[in-house]
Amino acid sequence: MPRLRTLGFHHITLVASDARRTLAFYREVLGLRLVKRTVNFDDPTSYHLYFGDATGAPGTIVTFFEWPTAPHGRYGVGGVHHLAFSVPTYEALLKWKRRLQDRGLAVSGPMPRGYFTSLYFRDPDGQVLEIATAGPGYAIDEPIEALGRTVMAPSPSQLPGTRDEAEIAATTHPEPVAAITPEMELTGLHHVSGMTDDIERASDFYQQALGLTLVKRTINQDDPDTPHWFWANYDGTRVLPGSGWTLFGWSARHPKARAGIGQTHHVAFRAKDAEEQLAWQDHLRAMGLEVSPVMDRHYFRSIYFQSPDGQLLEIATDGPGFAVDEPAETLGRALKLPAWLEPHRAAIEGDLGPLD
Repeated sequence: MPRLRTLGFHHITLVASDARRTLAFYREVLGLRLVKRTVNFDDPTSYHLYFGDATGAPGTIVTFFEWPTAPHGRYGVGGVHHLAFSVPTYEALLKWKRRLQDRGLAVSGPMPRGYFTSLYFRDPDGQVLEIATAGPGYAIDEPIEALGRTVMAPSPSQLPGTRDEAEIAATTHPEPVAAITPEMELTGLHHVSGMTDDIERASDFYQQALGLTLVKRTINQDDPDTPHWFWANYDGTRVLPGSGWTLFGWSARHPKARAGIGQTHHVAFRAKDAEEQLAWQDHLRAMGLEVSPVMDRHYFRSIYFQSPDGQLLEIATDGPGFAVDEPAETLGRALKLPAWLEPHRAAIEGDLGPLD
């Protein structure tokens, strides 16, 4: 059987304290489409909101559990530090900076990261978000056919103490940006960055478990004592967009991640269909991992497992997709429940607050 290799991210799920506020931010400020309003199938008293592109294609999806009474989370070992959305150009990035700052958000950047340029800010619950340009890409400092083989040092202009912080802070789009223009649209997940306490072990794990390939060994440009490695779907000729998983290599003395509001719950990678997902399940169990049974999430099927440092991971099928229970043109407008929850609709709707 050919080596299993995920195409990249399916979705990422976070915890929010207020579904209405989350909807206003991700739909009205960031311009993502609400493609499904439903409930957490394991806790039907709470909303589960899905945002993405026009159809909710795999790799564009960000989802939220509304848990208003949950404690606030904390990023740390075995968790996610930030998730990054992709935009095509530097000009679009500057428009985003102006748009976000004009709405009162604290924005850092545009930060030169070598392989892309980034803005950083937080959502209403404190989750760190990034918007990153599509290029110039990972082959800027080593051959495309030999990515990830050498430790690549950033240029001094990218590091604290030598980069021009005043110029970075002052750089923005000259005019207000009232509406999201087509070239500004967030095109999906650029990368997701987490933390591990053993980066060599993590590298072995993600390459074996998910078929990802190490494409960059470098350092955290905001903390040059910390290694920062990147993995992706890479075949020696190209790095597939929407597959960039990165980790900061922290030491064992750093705190573990704490689940809760403003933090990521889990990260989901893609399986093309149910047959491939079963192959993933067998593959992961053969590695000695504890893997859940296949769970029917109505819009996809899921299996769950953990990385050695405790990160909760999922492999989700690409289909059937979000149009399985409502027309594509009206996605996200009505509360949708799977058949096994429909008999309880009245009670469920009574538990949920108004959304919009």
